[in-house]
Amino acid sequence: MNGWQEDYRSRVEQELERLLPPVGGELYAGVVDAMRYSLLGGGKRIRPLLLMEFCRLCGGDPYGVLPWACALEMIHTYSLIHDDLPCMDDDDMRRGRASCHKVYGEATALLAGDALLTMAFETAANPEYAAVVGAQRALSASWELAKAAGAHGMVGGQQIDLSSEGRGVSLDELRKMDECKTGALIRAAARMGCILGGCTPERLSAATEYAGAIGLAFQIVDDILDVTGTAEALGKPVRSDMERDKATYVSLLGVGEAEREANRLTEKAVAALEVFGGEADGLRELAQQLAGRKS
Repeated sequence: MNGWQEDYRSRVEQELERLLPPVGGELYAGVVDAMRYSLLGGGKRIRPLLLMEFCRLCGGDPYGVLPWACALEMIHTYSLIHDDLPCMDDDDMRRGRASCHKVYGEATALLAGDALLTMAFETAANPEYAAVVGAQRALSASWELAKAAGAHGMVGGQQIDLSSEGRGVSLDELRKMDECKTGALIRAAARMGCILGGCTPERLSAATEYAGAIGLAFQIVDDILDVTGTAEALGKPVRSDMERDKATYVSLLGVGEAEREANRLTEKAVAALEVFGGEADGLRELAQQLAGRKS
């Protein structure tokens, strides 16, 4: 693991622990416990890493934007909780252990997801944090997050996913779904980091292109691993897309062509970083790392 990734990830974990309410004797302690179970239950933390590193590349302090990095992870985690529910994908495992609804029940899991979504914007809108980066940058970054999380972004992608089960979809439809469901928050992470760091339009455009490419490559690799991987390595069920008759890059292109497309997108992402020069080598390595992952 690259040192900067380990450092950022450690700081994000510490900040998430600080921001989360402690489990106490409140009457609503159950939902707090479920929030903590899911948010602190591991994960790659790719989105916070992207936000912090793009902030650094644009001249900002990556540690000064930890609240927005954590807000991103709160929204990502809430989406996973809801995605695992019986009314969605009905998955029993997440990150190598029981899904939130299997431990706390469907109702509490639903509330835990709702609470994390709300807490994300409670965090992003905190005037104390906005004072560190400037009110305008804080507002713009939070707006990016809201757009990416809603009907035109992640939620819309999930709706496309649900409606595509059991019917044939085109490659263009599949790409649109993944650009929304998986890609929207990844693009938002890069754009938020640039905005909070005080970027130029040229750098914002390059970051958007990089994130769009790795987001789509990430999903393609996910589709491949659903066929070639194991539940033990992935920490979640495999062959689930096939069982639900969902269109994937593997079902439409085959494993070999899907791998070539993921590699092409990774090369596109690396090329997009030219404007950042050698300072972006860490992000170049991250793109390659994500393309070659086995879990």
